[in-house]
Amino acid sequence: MGLFDFFKKKEPHYDITNIRVHDLDVGFVFDYDLSTWVVEAMMEYDWGDNYFTREFQINNGTEIRFLGIEEDDELEISFMKKIKVRAIQEDLLEILIDRQEPPKKITHDGITYFLEKEAPGYFHNISKGDDWEEFRSWDFEDANGNHLLCIEQWEEKEFEASIGKRVKEFEISNILPGEDQ
Repeated sequence: MGLFDFFKKKEPHYDITNIRVHDLDVGFVFDYDLSTWVVEAMMEYDWGDNYFTREFQINNGTEIRFLGIEEDDELEISFMKKIKVRAIQEDLLEILIDRQEPPKKITHDGITYFLEKEAPGYFHNISKGDDWEEFRSWDFEDANGNHLLCIEQWEEKEFEASIGKRVKEFEISNILPGEDQ
């Protein structure tokens, strides 16, 4: 490496004239639903068979949410927030611990969610460089597939839940890289 190579900037992994949702990284900023969000962390999920998804912890200054990116046949984006398992259904935690599986149908805040899939997987926080952790996930959707509910089991008796909705790529705009990009 020559003396001047040290001062060259690293080429971005994205087209700077057309930054898209799947280009997001820590430090990026974007607009969604009349609010500006900053990407604080990036997580990755390994579902087996060389299939990976990403999730970004985002913050608009007043709340923390999670933006999920899944690229299978098409780009699927979810906008989620963490909630307490008991907030979904008062006895849900006991059901999960006793049966080690959720009900097939859950109604929360007037929306009925149906169990769509159960998937074991591995998770790690890329931003922190954490080791992979094993977990199990149950994904629920309403009849239209717009409203989402996810329950994750991390240990025998440790459960987390999140609720949210599907988002179209065009709803996320003004994506800009962070200062370090």
